[in-house]
Amino acid sequence: MLRMANVTKIFNRGTVNEKTALSDVTLTVSDGDFVTMIGGNGAGKSTLLNCVAGVFLPEEGGIHIDQADVTKLGEHRRAKYLGRVFQDPMMGTAADMTIEENLALALRRGKPRTLRWGVTERERARYKALLKRLGLGLEARLTTKAGLLSGGQRQALTLLMATLERPKLLLLDEHTAALDPKTAEKVLAISDEFIREGSLTTLMVTHNMRNALQYGNRLLMMHEGRVLIDVQGEEKRRLTVEDLLSLFERASGETLASDRALLS
Repeated sequence: MLRMANVTKIFNRGTVNEKTALSDVTLTVSDGDFVTMIGGNGAGKSTLLNCVAGVFLPEEGGIHIDQADVTKLGEHRRAKYLGRVFQDPMMGTAADMTIEENLALALRRGKPRTLRWGVTERERARYKALLKRLGLGLEARLTTKAGLLSGGQRQALTLLMATLERPKLLLLDEHTAALDPKTAEKVLAISDEFIREGSLTTLMVTHNMRNALQYGNRLLMMHEGRVLIDVQGEEKRRLTVEDLLSLFERASGETLASDRALLS
């Protein structure tokens, strides 16, 4: 479903601020995999997602999504393959559009546009049923502008928009980091439910080791632009936070004891 071959991304190349964010990364994600990604600040997690999404183009290597070579395609040309939820709850929705208009826009993503854009009654009924599952009362607020929602409500709406039409690949970039703990827990549970039901191929970046271990069938740990640890299946299910720290220390020769976010 996703194949990255020898991908390298360098920022500020040829200057004193040159930074290799990804270094010769090779990664294959199979259809239906739910991959959690962990690592310290600057490890390359978000850069990897941005390269997959087309925000950044790699200096070297290739990227394929669903057998299509997207290496040189810009962000807008990859949109038909992807669903994405960002760290900032304000980024995934149009604040001046209503809830149902945002959902209608997501439903039409990557499809030919016509002059007939209005929300149909059939669509509206579908939106209400889906919103009801969020347990946030949004099914009764279809004509409310997204900008009037709380951060958690907007993030849940963004998640629904990202999964409305089953994407080839779902990207979750620390999508609960800006939420309070209770709301974050709810959004994570909803995410897991949607991913399981839709068998969605997913990459989820997180700073929280416990979340990385709890969710998904596969875990990647990045360090200095490389995938340092890759565990899945039963091996992943048996791991504890302490086990993961030990694996990292053996693989890198360093410690993450000072990175409190990873231990939260």
